[in-house]
Amino acid sequence: MQLQMYSEKWALDTPFVISRESTSCQEVLVVEATDGQFTGFGESSPTARYGESVQSVMAQFGTLQKRLQDDPTLILTPQSLQTLLRPGAARNAIDCALWDLLSKQQNKPVWQQLGMQALKPVDTVFTISLDRPQDMAFAAKKVQGHAVLKLKFGGTGDIERIAAIRDALPDQRLIIDANEAWNQSDLEQFLDVMHQHNVEMVEQPLPAGQDDILSSIEHPMMICADESCHTSRDLDALVGKYDMVNIKLDKTGGITEAMQLLQKAKQMNFEVMVGCMVGTSLAMAPGLLIAQQTKYVDLDGPLLMGRDRDNALKYAEGLVYPSQQGLWG
Repeated sequence: MQLQMYSEKWALDTPFVISRESTSCQEVLVVEATDGQFTGFGESSPTARYGESVQSVMAQFGTLQKRLQDDPTLILTPQSLQTLLRPGAARNAIDCALWDLLSKQQNKPVWQQLGMQALKPVDTVFTISLDRPQDMAFAAKKVQGHAVLKLKFGGTGDIERIAAIRDALPDQRLIIDANEAWNQSDLEQFLDVMHQHNVEMVEQPLPAGQDDILSSIEHPMMICADESCHTSRDLDALVGKYDMVNIKLDKTGGITEAMQLLQKAKQMNFEVMVGCMVGTSLAMAPGLLIAQQTKYVDLDGPLLMGRDRDNALKYAEGLVYPSQQGLWG
């Protein structure tokens, strides 16, 4: 089997803004795994928040290739990959490419290989970038067809933001992602205000590692761990602090560990959402396996892009549909 990795740049429809960064062009990494007859594909998006860059991920990939070349006894499979690379964007793209290759070699979709039922369309949230209160309200009001909107908040001004958005959309279901931007002194006030405005869930209000206070305050709505939860090993430390975890393949390092995280989270009575980095349909398609069993689905990355791949996933009336065109898996 031969592997190659290359980068692609995709322009966004409008700048995507969260509490710690803004981007108007997303650089993704694509892995191709081929046996000479079939080729599997995987996509990932390195993020600086997790100490990764396009360069560092490609360096990881190069190190793995050299190790495979130096040791002919190493057989690369989704299972062996778990010990060869740490969780992150490099392992994600390779893991997804290996599963896609297996599905083509065996003429059997990945969901069948994992013992799942056939995939169904699911509701996905639509994300509103961080902005001034009235601008966010205007952007939210333009969205059509999505049952749930996800609002990117950033600390200062968030009370004004939720008031403006709720005034514009009194009946819209809302969840909030603070991206670690709140602090402990404001936490209870912010949660109370969000509760008053019928916010269903708040994602990662505090910086990862500073979330012990969550175990000692009342949760008027669900609190979801994102930056605080990467793999199944993180779950024990989240008990009593969080009610939900956000599974992202670029954190777990692919669908293999993502499925393990999903199963363990369910066993430990965590609610689950599936999320994404900004990326194309190739990055979203594996996430649809997780989405079949989650409370919230946040796989709207392609909707934020200026364009998508030719064989893109279908998005319509707030739903995202499983691939029917040979995109992945």
